Amino acid sequence: MIIAANLKTNLTRHDTALYIEEVDKCAKQSKQEVLVFPAISSLDSFETKVEVGTQNAYPTVKGAFTGEIGLEQLEEFSIKTILIGHSERRHVLGETQEFIAQKFHYFKEQGFKIVYCVGEPKEKREAGKDATLEYISAQYEGIDTNYENLIIAYEPVWAIGTGLTPTLEDIQEIHTQLKQKSPAPLLYGGSVKVNNIKDVLRVKNVDGVLVGSAALYAEHFCTMIAYADELQLKEK
Repeated sequence: MIIAANLKTNLTRHDTALYIEEVDKCAKQSKQEVLVFPAISSLDSFETKVEVGTQNAYPTVKGAFTGEIGLEQLEEFSIKTILIGHSERRHVLGETQEFIAQKFHYFKEQGFKIVYCVGEPKEKREAGKDATLEYISAQYEGIDTNYENLIIAYEPVWAIGTGLTPTLEDIQEIHTQLKQKSPAPLLYGGSVKVNNIKDVLRVKNVDGVLVGSAALYAEHFCTMIAYADELQLKEK
């Protein structure tokens, strides 16, 4: 399974280094694929089993793009993993599907591992299953769903940071539908916490999780990694 943490705009550079150090200890004892996406200012050349990725980058080597980072900055730290299409980039920062697809294509050409996020806001969910799937399907436009280094993360926008979580039946239903769109591993993200991750990981067609605020404490994130190992052992 893939257990990923999106630290968003949290933790200082110093605190992130301590966080990675602690999570590395867990990752070395685990059979899971562990990814961590720190704040941009906290990227560094970490010596760790944890796969460190960037939450964002501009599709360029370098240039006049104020407030952004490009390939040259990522290469300095040997970063080859990127989060693209996160709901906060779409809904808060206004990234269009056209630009997201452009970013996807650029980093695909560079051979990056891409964690690509899709999901629906509350009004689409309330409009019914057809409206939800139509909305999510539009987020696949311009995306190579067969890219070998692709991971897809389904994140219902209305569940992120709200404490609200779809039922396990809802998660299974949408993951079953999305599995038909791509052979890539499919993560669930949206108020995943220590007290519900076991249930989420047991859901059919859930290949892992993308965790936000509940992963800010290394101890909590390590517990989630351990739970994934525990479930994997039980399945054997």
